Amino acid sequence: MSAPLGKLYLVPAPLDFGCATQTPLAEVLPAGTLAVAARLQHWVCENAKSARAYLKRVGELQPLAGPLQSLDIQELPREVHKKGDHGNTRFDARPLLAPALAGQDLGLLSEAGMPAVADPGSSVVRAAHELGIEVVPLVGPVSLLLALAASGLSGQNFAFVGYLPQDAAARVQRIRELESLALKSGQTQLFIETPYRNTALQEALLKTLQHDTRLAVASGLTLAGARVHSATVKRWQQQPPAPAPDLPAVFAIGR
Repeated sequence: MSAPLGKLYLVPAPLDFGCATQTPLAEVLPAGTLAVAARLQHWVCENAKSARAYLKRVGELQPLAGPLQSLDIQELPREVHKKGDHGNTRFDARPLLAPALAGQDLGLLSEAGMPAVADPGSSVVRAAHELGIEVVPLVGPVSLLLALAASGLSGQNFAFVGYLPQDAAARVQRIRELESLALKSGQTQLFIETPYRNTALQEALLKTLQHDTRLAVASGLTLAGARVHSATVKRWQQQPPAPAPDLPAVFAIGR
């Protein structure tokens, strides 16, 4: 009789990665999630250095399974970060799951929020299902859902479309496509941007969208300086709030 397989835990991280200030973990992660994270000895992550920094914070609240340097931490390949899990069909994530195949529980961690949601990791989850490994998502902050809930836009019909093009002309075209879809179908369109491009994206939205379209921008969610603004474009244009160039933001448009 073969030994039981380990489980793959999807471990959320706080949304303060790269921010000047940090939110106390106990305020954004429940005790059950922290307890699981503390006992795991095997990890798959985006970056080992930031994973150890996160686990150090966990260890201040719950005793870790062992010293940080003794933990088995594997990084996803860089090309998976750049092209995305689904854009890189040659990447085989199954070797990363060797600990689970040997009966050891394994954690999947991104640098902020829920792994495999607007972050790498879906290839690992997909491979776990193929190998018969149980996948267990844990409770924690997910910026997309927090922003959607706070936007006042439809939470019954929505889509996350990732990043908009960096090229100005292509970005305007994409904004118009998403606005048309949102206004015709009622489907809220969610997207994100690198913090230092927040200002450029907000300006493009205010110049391109129709006056009656509703725009919501949520930045620094779960942080002390969190801000959520939601209004028609006409109201935004009258007194546009300055975007946060150094904080992660989620943008949403709808009706």
